[in-house]
Amino acid sequence: MNLLDHLIIVPILLPLLVGAALVPVDEHRRRLKVTVGLCSTFGLLATALALLWQADQVSGAAPSATYLLGNWSLPFGIALAADRLTALMLALTAVLACATLMFAAARWDRVGVHFHALFQFMLVGVNGAFLTNDLFNLFVFFEVMLAASYGLLLHGSGKQRVRAGLHYVAVNLAASSVFLIGVALIYAAAGSLNMADIALRIPPMSPADTHLLETGAAILAVAFLVKSAIWPLNFWLPGSYAAATPPVAAMFAIMTKVGIYVLLRLWLLLFSDEAGDSAGFGGEWLLYGGLATLAVASLGMLAAQDFKRLAGYSVIASSGTLLAGIAIEGVGATAAALYYMLGSTLALAAFFLLTDLLERIRDFGANLLAVTVEAFEAEGMVLPDQDEVGVAIPAALAFLGMSFVLCTLMLTGMPPLSGFIGKFALMATALAHHDLTQLAQVPVVTWLLLVLLVVSGLAGIITLMRLGIRLFWVPASHKVPRLRLIEAAPIAGLLLGCVLITVQAGPVMGFLQRTAEALHDGRAFAEGVMNSAPVGGEVN
Repeated sequence: MNLLDHLIIVPILLPLLVGAALVPVDEHRRRLKVTVGLCSTFGLLATALALLWQADQVSGAAPSATYLLGNWSLPFGIALAADRLTALMLALTAVLACATLMFAAARWDRVGVHFHALFQFMLVGVNGAFLTNDLFNLFVFFEVMLAASYGLLLHGSGKQRVRAGLHYVAVNLAASSVFLIGVALIYAAAGSLNMADIALRIPPMSPADTHLLETGAAILAVAFLVKSAIWPLNFWLPGSYAAATPPVAAMFAIMTKVGIYVLLRLWLLLFSDEAGDSAGFGGEWLLYGGLATLAVASLGMLAAQDFKRLAGYSVIASSGTLLAGIAIEGVGATAAALYYMLGSTLALAAFFLLTDLLERIRDFGANLLAVTVEAFEAEGMVLPDQDEVGVAIPAALAFLGMSFVLCTLMLTGMPPLSGFIGKFALMATALAHHDLTQLAQVPVVTWLLLVLLVVSGLAGIITLMRLGIRLFWVPASHKVPRLRLIEAAPIAGLLLGCVLITVQAGPVMGFLQRTAEALHDGRAFAEGVMNSAPVGGEVN
């Protein structure tokens, strides 16, 4: 076994060791903490890209890499497994981590203690949840992620954060209890906690064990649906995300995707076409739950009176779209949902960071946008005969305005960016299963999905236009924002990522199509994991 075979465990070990090393470092040595933290996150990005390239070299659905912790044989040992989806989620997490940590280094890491250590520990939990192939260790990594997020949400103190933090902690502790109950029922039915092993044991199960396993899976799904912000279990999210500091809220954008990832992974692995009577179990509930979530998010966006709550409801709308999208049968729908997830996650993170900068121009200062154009005269439209009809817009304000426009296009699914491509692909795949010459035979739920995808975008446009007009146009003057490169660069980088996946939509969608095909071949993935042998043939 060479060093490259250990690459799969780096996304867990690197932030774990760095986080532990940063705990005893004095808070006054902030520059050291920032440097070490950024080196760790960029190291994670390089590792994730290497795993992504490695995963795409494998044909079929078998994992590109497996790692037997302690060199124990399966199903007794704990296994890590990486395929295209896992590597994609690791890369997305690393991109967000680099951007948010750089933004936090401008000032937000100084408003509390142990920010950098907590940030690294959260990465341990998120990356571990993506890599593990064991239900109990999924719970362990889930708790590591949540424990670190509790500290990050409260980072900076304040009455509002403490109140939101208490709600967040209470809800997630309840979800963790539900998680354990679901895992216990699945173990009672299958006699194993290894996901791949459970998938191979489902077809020959007795009816009684099958019902018990489905009950456990349904209870387990509740825990992840809470994190995925499904209605009515998402009441905690807008307030919690609005109370968090901007870089923490931006990083939390990936946490809802952890729930989506686990649901997608387990649903297509355990309840694939080879699962017999259990095939497709719970699919309708995911679809209806996603539609309800999308509808509630649309209403929430219309009612939002500030950018932070709007961003929170945008997260819910993204989750609703993804839940409904992955419930649509077919490889194309899964690929479209993954494409939408990429763009929406990058845009949401950028928008959370942008809200911090937008708050700085609310105060009044010099009149920067005064325009003295007389648009109409008594006998027709005549432009004034002047060399200048206004004043130049400062570069900082121009950057904020352009970033706001790009975020608006992405979050609402307007053309030409990837948000529109993702939504259009979901609509196309939803209709692909039906004969469009017989529109009356298209199910009502399909039309409802199409309508809600459009309405949610319209709700976002209305609210963003309303808030944007209040911020940029209504005031007679604006405060000149002080914009630092370390703050502008992460936002620009995230938005550039949205533009890149739009320009390279063909290759990206091709990769996601291969990812979706592998996901829908759950048995091949399970057999690939179970065929992993201990190194050197030594069995512990």
